[in-house]
Amino acid sequence: MTFRFGLQSKKRDEITILDILNILICGSFAFICIYPLYYILINSLSSPGAVVRGVFFYPLEFTLRSYNELWNIPGIQSSVIISILRTVVGSVYTTFCSSFAAYILTRRHLPFRKAFYRFFIVTMYINAGFIANYLLITSLGLRNNFLVYILPYGVSAFYIILIKTYIESMAASVWESAEIDGAGVARIYFSIILPLAKPILACIIIFAAVFQWNAWADNLFFISGSRGRHLNTLQYLLYINLQSALGAAFRETGGEAGVLNISPTTLRMAMTFITVLPILCVYPFMQRHFTKGIMLGAVKG
Repeated sequence: MTFRFGLQSKKRDEITILDILNILICGSFAFICIYPLYYILINSLSSPGAVVRGVFFYPLEFTLRSYNELWNIPGIQSSVIISILRTVVGSVYTTFCSSFAAYILTRRHLPFRKAFYRFFIVTMYINAGFIANYLLITSLGLRNNFLVYILPYGVSAFYIILIKTYIESMAASVWESAEIDGAGVARIYFSIILPLAKPILACIIIFAAVFQWNAWADNLFFISGSRGRHLNTLQYLLYINLQSALGAAFRETGGEAGVLNISPTTLRMAMTFITVLPILCVYPFMQRHFTKGIMLGAVKG
């Protein structure tokens, strides 16, 4: 069965039953993916009483009190700056180190090339554990230091595999001709590899940015005391809030001015939405490169 539109046109558009089913199925999947975030948003914009009764489709008793109180949490301003800095700097640093390591491992004249590559692969399955990592971080003087968010994540075996596979799918003649002209390793990397590997690099940047923005365990273990208070991340404050410490403080002072019309639930909803929003805004602009990088990087195993 088909539905016809445009009676005056020679080529009439047809919509089949299968097209309608595809639209319904895809629309249902899109709704399942979008609704949880929408649910968090409308609950963060509703009053505590409305949230208790149930908010499902649109905000009830609209209020921005949760976001106002969220901004007044001690240290929230500095935590936002730290989270943005670690996400931007950490993503660029990880992408550069992993891509350069992957390019070096594609050099056929590199001694023990296969041994080095297998060494990186082994790190995906075997590690020294938390105690050894903690001692290493301490010995390097990275405790209560912003670099603890950056340096330990410089190289990732998973990223190296993706980038190396992508580079090997390129025509070798591209950089072999540059070598004949006298170009060195650095010149080939910056002038040839980076421009041609933009899709996979965009994919790696997304992976690294999501990891850096959501990370909080390193803040918990390596940042402490008054010296590290200004280095707390937004996700770490979210962790503290989810442990109900902040919620308990609000319940204890429920009758004071400035705490009315707010509850730990709406505050958690507001903070969760704020932490998700930046990645949600960045991803659509990188989606084209992300999909292309994954597909091309998976051609050769």
